Amino acid sequence: MLRIGTKAPDFVLPNEQGLDTSLSELLSGGALLLYFYPADFTPFCTREACSIRDLHDDIVSAGIRVAGVSPQDVASHVRFKKRYDLPFVLLSDPEKIAARLYDVDGPFGVRIRRATYLIRADGVIENAVLADLRVGRHMEFIRKAVETAADLTAG
Repeated sequence: MLRIGTKAPDFVLPNEQGLDTSLSELLSGGALLLYFYPADFTPFCTREACSIRDLHDDIVSAGIRVAGVSPQDVASHVRFKKRYDLPFVLLSDPEKIAARLYDVDGPFGVRIRRATYLIRADGVIENAVLADLRVGRHMEFIRKAVETAADLTAG
């Protein structure tokens, strides 16, 4: 995990539409919840994505955007997003570029670890959580981010 208070590394990955998307672009709309998950359509990852979907209106109302990152290809993300009506960006990281930058590459280079970063609009990591099998910890983290969103103004 990257340290709180450090600058979040920029990256460029294709979104579910196949369009290159950078961290800078995502932050242009304000603070960002950047969450890493192992795979589309797996039980824990589906539960996490649907929980974020269910909180999405509150997240956006707090001035925060959401982007999910996993190693699946764009076509998988299209199916996952459509099947579960996910209203946020999914980024494809098959080469694990962002996963390595954010220190969430799995043990021995296998999979991606479940991690969530809260990044301020100025690109500084405000907070982070790593809990591979505890989706509930990520949801608590996100709820707290929404509650404290006023503290996320850059500066």
